Amino acid sequence: MSSMQQIDHGQSLTVQVTNMLRAAITSGEMGPEEHFSAIGLAEKLGVSRTPVREALQLLEKEGIVRIEKNRGARVLQMSLDEIVQIFQIRIILEPPAAARAAEVATDEDLANFRTLHGRILDAAAREDGPGTLQADKDFHLFLMELAGNPRLLALDGELRNMVLAHGLVTIPSARSSQDLANDRKDILAALERRDPRAAAGAVRDHVTRTAHLLISGVCARTPGLSADEYLSQLEQLTRFSR
Repeated sequence: MSSMQQIDHGQSLTVQVTNMLRAAITSGEMGPEEHFSAIGLAEKLGVSRTPVREALQLLEKEGIVRIEKNRGARVLQMSLDEIVQIFQIRIILEPPAAARAAEVATDEDLANFRTLHGRILDAAAREDGPGTLQADKDFHLFLMELAGNPRLLALDGELRNMVLAHGLVTIPSARSSQDLANDRKDILAALERRDPRAAAGAVRDHVTRTAHLLISGVCARTPGLSADEYLSQLEQLTRFSR
């Protein structure tokens, strides 16, 4: 698996294996149609079965895989109805959190946002799909963290994990690096101005665009599915959050 990089023996094996498996799922190397054994994954990584088992258990808690007795782990993939529901929740919850972040962000926080934004652009320029998604996730989770609600932060992370297997639909192959830059540029600019209303609007627009890209991408790859139908479902609830 190309997403599985060389092990760094100076770091926790379980953490490294978890990150490698998550990247392999994001890239599509570990698809939802297969079962993966701890033994097989351990052989590919060149590690013992223990950190692989621990990593799979962590991913199961995150809702990314399901461990099935005597069959191994299977990547979970949300239905389009479930994806719509997840993005409805994100569109409702994330804008007010971004507004709060704009109110409380310190100069140090803003410097961190610039660094995280740079990581997104660097990964996109390298056409590193999993790296782009991880940098994007780090940017948004830091934004949620500043809102000061640990339950919201945990929920947002869980919602992102649930659509992980569909993630690459929304990045470089679907939109250019400049599009990625513009998506975050508006959020970053609003935060730097400490403008809560603009921050909320920029985040809402970004999450909505991401939902549209993911839904349209999945429908384009699946005969018989209409993107318009699912985009209409998305709007039915989120239009009340404007």
